[in-house]
Amino acid sequence: MAEQRQSGRWGGGREARSEERREDILRAAMAVIAERGYRGASLSAVAERVGLTQQGLLHYFPTKAALLVAVLEARDEWDTQRAAKPGGEAWPLDLYASLVEYNATRQGIVQTFSALLGESVTEGHPAQEFFRHRYEVVRDDAAAALRGEFGERLPGGLTPEQAAPLLIAVMDGMQFQWLLDPEAVDMPAAFRALVSLLRQGNQGPATDR
Repeated sequence: MAEQRQSGRWGGGREARSEERREDILRAAMAVIAERGYRGASLSAVAERVGLTQQGLLHYFPTKAALLVAVLEARDEWDTQRAAKPGGEAWPLDLYASLVEYNATRQGIVQTFSALLGESVTEGHPAQEFFRHRYEVVRDDAAAALRGEFGERLPGGLTPEQAAPLLIAVMDGMQFQWLLDPEAVDMPAAFRALVSLLRQGNQGPATDR
């Protein structure tokens, strides 16, 4: 029994150390992506940053795609924790605007997201399930945010569920334009203009809605 208990303690310790190592790798990957961009974020560069061989890194993430998907998952988790509201309330639209502004400071991560998103539409891509699930979640979250701001009907008569994919399309589509020409596209300003447009429309005559 003592051996079993001791083995359990060791097992728990190994799991904790493994999870810590994964966290270290993800943070290192984010740093490398920020410095070198999507293409420059090689497994060897990340491995060197955390003091592992490339083979050692493959023990935690068997492919570059697996590592990059894990980075995006971690980014979403950290962003959600950073902006979480007590009681699990929906994000207000102004918080979405702040997220767009924050993304404008981390070009490498946005580049990774956009590149993997584009590639994920091909059959069998390892990131496809991540993006499919992510869009299910963000559509629900966006609908909740729109409902909190406008109720059951937005300007023009759309329901929050009908408008949510449009809001997400603007956010993600803007990122492609910004990556291609950051001097011409001000993401935060453009998104805040959209929010302002929605709010101004909401102040129109009741007969319009």
